Amino acid sequence: MSETETLSPVLPDDIEAMARRVLKRACDTERALATAESCTGGLLASLLTDVEGCSSAFERGFVTYSHDAKCELLGLARDMVEQCHAVSREVAVAMAQGALNASHADVAVAVTGFAGRGAPEDEPGLVHFGCARRDGETIHREEHFGDIGRGPTRIAAIRVALELFEEALS
Repeated sequence: MSETETLSPVLPDDIEAMARRVLKRACDTERALATAESCTGGLLASLLTDVEGCSSAFERGFVTYSHDAKCELLGLARDMVEQCHAVSREVAVAMAQGALNASHADVAVAVTGFAGRGAPEDEPGLVHFGCARRDGETIHREEHFGDIGRGPTRIAAIRVALELFEEALS
């Protein structure tokens, strides 16, 4: 497999290597992947489509930045998003499950968080992840990357999302 093309100049080498491993494992096991992204804005989906020879592994991606998108595309209940807040364990898990339900994927990873400064009560760098498997349980992971900036937070979140895909495909 070749290296990624589109994002290659800005990605750390370990992330490119992880993406190749995830895609190879998905291809080898004939499992399809889906993403549900908020704060990463589709970067994870873009990365998973940048590696030649693995197009069968990526089934689809959902960029659900707004509350409406989370509800309309992934089937989240509006009152749950409003009560729990978009950046929460509950929403990350529901996003991952919603991506599975709205796709033909076997594994879905969801990312929702604060890539940068938001409202005064928002914690910059707080990101919640959900990973749902069609044949297993849905797991949650919470990371506190700190106030490192939007770009670095997104890169760190992509690394964690790829780790979750690796674990789910093992």
